[in-house]
Amino acid sequence: MVEKQFVNNLFDVKGKVALITGATGALGKAVAMGYGLAGMKVMITGRGEEKCKAICDELAKEGIECGFSTGDPAIEEEVIKVVSDTVAKFGEINVLVTAAGYNHPQPIVEQELTEWQKIMNSDVQGTWLFCKYVGERMIAQGKGGKVILVSSARSKMGMAGYTGYCTAKGGIDLMAQSLACEWTAKYKINVNTINPTVFRSDLTEWMFDPSSEVYKNFLKRLPIGRLGEPEDFVGPCIFLASSASDFMTGANVAVEGGYWAN
Repeated sequence: MVEKQFVNNLFDVKGKVALITGATGALGKAVAMGYGLAGMKVMITGRGEEKCKAICDELAKEGIECGFSTGDPAIEEEVIKVVSDTVAKFGEINVLVTAAGYNHPQPIVEQELTEWQKIMNSDVQGTWLFCKYVGERMIAQGKGGKVILVSSARSKMGMAGYTGYCTAKGGIDLMAQSLACEWTAKYKINVNTINPTVFRSDLTEWMFDPSSEVYKNFLKRLPIGRLGEPEDFVGPCIFLASSASDFMTGANVAVEGGYWAN
């Protein structure tokens, strides 16, 4: 039965504790701010202490309850520390968003094994480790949870020079589907991915020049008619963290302006 109170609470995330990896990047920072303004308690993590502190200070100025813990997502001991710091500060973890990642486009015959491993470590191993230790905590809490893995539109579409990145993001999609089978029915932990296309950031700003051929060619594939802004990422992340997405798990949620449709 659909009642008013049920509808009013659908997107209410107030009081939930979210751990966001890669929070020093454009998407991670946008999610942290969005979650905080929606009433969530936010723990951010990244490799750089200065950047993490600056972002946490920025959130605090908005009245957001925030903390930070630095660490490399690919190093097990550092992931354990970040998870432990989050629980020490807020008492629990209800939502995990893995926005940390790395790419180094290059033809396979030119790419060194060390670069391939760097992509795998950052994108796949880092995601797996945070799922392992946050999942362990969520299971112990016995209250369910929401896990949101940041994948890519490239997880299902090959591209020259992207053997590392496409492979890594395809792995994240399957990781989410496997964890959905492992966790959702038994522990009420929903696991989904968000699959974005190009969003504005320090690294992609050059692609947003309307006079460039790269920009013009990209728009031909985007029915929505523009590239992504970090703010576009916030709504889907709130949806996947809320009870509105309780019947979704193992899904790859396209946030890519229609890229897969064209």
